[in-house]
Order: sequence, then structure tokens, then C-alpha cells
Amino acid sequence: MFYDTPFTLFLLLINILVSGYALYYDQTLIGKLAFRPRDILKSGQWYRMITGGFVHGSLGHLAFNMITLFFFGPVLEARIGSAEFLVVFFGAELAAHALTLWLHRETPGYSAVGASGAISGLVFSFCLFHPFQKIYLFFAIGIPAWMFALGFVGFSIWAMRKRETGAMGGIAHEAHLGGAIGGLLLTLIVEPRALATFLGQIGL
Repeated sequence: MFYDTPFTLFLLLINILVSGYALYYDQTLIGKLAFRPRDILKSGQWYRMITGGFVHGSLGHLAFNMITLFFFGPVLEARIGSAEFLVVFFGAELAAHALTLWLHRETPGYSAVGASGAISGLVFSFCLFHPFQKIYLFFAIGIPAWMFALGFVGFSIWAMRKRETGAMGGIAHEAHLGGAIGGLLLTLIVEPRALATFLGQIGL
């Protein structure tokens, strides 16, 4: 399965190894690598824009992201190429953290971990090539990829606004949104035919 998609396998392994080590052997590593706007802007720790995506807050958090990467990564890497796949993955992560950095630049205690932003970018990139492929919510409810994408963006925006009033928290919806947008735009840059493929499949 991974013979033609080596970077998906690499990302799976490095996430599991780093997050597993941090969760079970050295939890201080989570704080050292986490995405923290204050440390980035005040102390110039820009490496956190990347390293925050390789540590996770729990085994469940890690498992959900890696299962998603396992299903979507190989298909996308085989479709657009390994180098382009890496551009989309890391570009989506940077886009996710850039939006979060801007929105939380005045939030001293804000901290986030996880590859969700990059994974969101991969899922939305996948939607350009396979808009009618079923995506299963909670592994049971199948909906077309395009419908999932629209609902995802709408929910993320709603949840961001709700959290500002203190009604919701704990999930980095800004990272999801930023990663999704970054994944879409970068896919169109590295594979310009993606737009024609998408439009052709929806009948335009």
C-alpha cells in the first residue's frame, strides 16, 4: 500500500513515534514542541509552527488524526505526487497555525497540539479529486466529500464564534479552517488540473 506513497508512511511513523514518546515517556516534550503564539511572537520560537503538529494531547487525539491520514494520505499522494503531497501537508499546517497565530496573538496562555490542521488540508485536497466519495462520520454515516467539506467549514466558523463567547472550547477550530483553506489553495497551485477535475465531476 505504501510502496508508492512513502511520505504518508513517514508522516504516520514520525507522528506515532514522537507523540507516543511524549505521551508515555516524557510529557514535558509536549510543552516544548506545542504551538504557542506567545512563545512564537515574544521569543521567536518559530519552529513551533511545525513541531506543534507532531505532538498530540491524548492517544485518542493521535489515533483519530492518524486514522484519517491512513485513509486519505495514500490516495492523495499517489494522485498528485510525493513532493506535492508534502507541500500540501506542511503548507496546510503552516496555514492552520498562521490563522491561529493571528486570532490568538493577544491570548497569553493559548497552546495547541496535533496534526489536525494539516489533516484538514489533506481531506479538502482529496475533495477536489473525489467530491462524491463517501466520507464516514463516526465510521457509520456516509456523506459525499463535497458536503462534508461545506459542513466542516460552516461548523468551524460557527464554533469559533461560539468559543469567543465562552460557550465552546477545547478544539482548535481555527486550525481546522486555516488548514482546509491552505490545503485547497496549495493543491490548486501544485496541481492546477484539480479545479477542472472537480468542476467536471460536478457537471460544470
